[in-house]
Formats: sequence, structure tokens, C-alpha cells
Amino acid sequence: MPGMPFARVRLCKMEGSIMNPERQRTREGVLFLVLFALTIPAANWLIGHVGTTCVPQGPCLVPVAPGLMAPSGVTMVGIALVLRDLVQRRLGTAISAFAVLVGSGLSALYAPASLVVASATAFLLSELADLAVYTPLARRRLVAAVIASSCAGLVVDSIVFLWLAFGSLDFLAGQVVGKAWMVLLSIPLVAWLRRRDERLGIMPA
Repeated sequence: MPGMPFARVRLCKMEGSIMNPERQRTREGVLFLVLFALTIPAANWLIGHVGTTCVPQGPCLVPVAPGLMAPSGVTMVGIALVLRDLVQRRLGTAISAFAVLVGSGLSALYAPASLVVASATAFLLSELADLAVYTPLARRRLVAAVIASSCAGLVVDSIVFLWLAFGSLDFLAGQVVGKAWMVLLSIPLVAWLRRRDERLGIMPA
């Protein structure tokens, strides 16, 4: 899964040199923030270049379930939702909220001209939904918070984008399933991170 294996390898290297948990938390927060920002251009590149089928003048598609296809860029949306949660855990709610605003601008910048409004609005509303669900749950049950908030965010993202871009929800199932797969695949990393934080005494921001 793009971004997540790199993050885990990088975190393992960081663990070996931990002296100050506070400093370590900040360093890892910056790493998650950079990866979060990179998901936006990555999604736009994937949708135009990577897929089992590429529609002329349209998106490249990947299978997400038997008989179900979705634009390849949806994979990055699922990862972005999880990374936003990790940014908040490491750097705090205010910085993660600011990252969402900046991400909305980047989404508009990289989106095709015809999809600027749909892309930016869907990104903003989905990440805010993610933040709203994650915040009250995170301190007690991190993994459950990530799953619940990401699911809320991916549903909002899919509905808002499809409705604003095409005035239809015909492709909702593929969008939701594709994003959900990436959230599911990220859960082992989140669970490992929670256990590691407890072992090393790294507290949430």
C-alpha cells in the first residue's frame, strides 16, 4: 500500500534513536503530515496513469470487488483519511484542521478544471467529518476511532464528489469499497503504532 510501508520502516528507524518522546512525537507528526499532503497529487497521478482499464478522456479504473470498478485515485483517499488521524494524534487537532484546509487547496490545484469544486469540497467535508468522529473516540480506543472516522469520511467524500461532479450516485459502491480497502489495510499499522506508543511512553498531542 503506497505510503504505509514506507511510514512503518521510517518509524522503526526512528524508534531505535528515541531519547525524547516529545521530540519523537513531533518528528513522526511531520512525517505523517508530509505523507498526507503527498496523497493529493498521488491520487491525481494515479487516476490518469494507473489502472487495469483507462477510459479515453476519463479515469483509469481498478477492480475493488468482483464486478466492481473504481478510479484508481480512490486508494489515496482512504490512506489520506487514516494519515489525517495520525497527524492529529501526533501534532494535535489545530494542526490537523489546518492541514485539512491546506489539503483542500491542494485538491483544487491538482484537480482537472471541470472537477475543481467537486474535488475541493469533497476533500474538505470528508476530512472534517473524519476529524469530528475521530476526536471524541481517539484517546480511549485509537483503532476503533480510526476505523469509525475513516468510514464516515469516505462515505461523505464519495457522496459529495459524485453528486457535485456528475449529479448522480451511480458509482457510489465502487468509490466506497475502494477507499474502505485502504483503510482496512492500514489498521495493522495503526494497531502497531498504538502498542509502540504505550511501550515507549509517547502520549497523544
